[in-house]
Amino acid sequence: MNQEVARIQHTSTERAFTVLLSPTRRGARLARLLTTAHLGAWGLQSESAAHIVAELAANATVHGRVKGRDFQLALIVRGGTLRIEVTDTHGDSVPPGPGAVKPPGGDAETGRGLLIVEALADHWGIVPGPVPRKTVWAEIDLVR
Repeated sequence: MNQEVARIQHTSTERAFTVLLSPTRRGARLARLLTTAHLGAWGLQSESAAHIVAELAANATVHGRVKGRDFQLALIVRGGTLRIEVTDTHGDSVPPGPGAVKPPGGDAETGRGLLIVEALADHWGIVPGPVPRKTVWAEIDLVR
């Protein structure tokens, strides 16, 4: 794994965790495991968030991978919302946005990740830049 940087903030209204991970299958798996661990420590349900992180991290390692550059996972809790952000350094490879994701055809073995994100997240989207980056984010309403 490339250099790993972790930051945790705890205040009464906000919690945040950010880490850089290698754009590999191992890095994507670690992103999911860290999500489960941090949300559990914060007393939050993690199942939907873990699935979202797994899909976004997998996309960052497959479609957003640039040799020698890590991807970043950020988990942010503000008020009643969990925001998940996955930033990679392949900003010119932008996935279709919310509402534009189409199911893969017939026997396709890939192409369902963003459909899972769309199904589990209350909101999601893509933020370009700063060059050469892009961030795919998803939000889950914690107050239901």
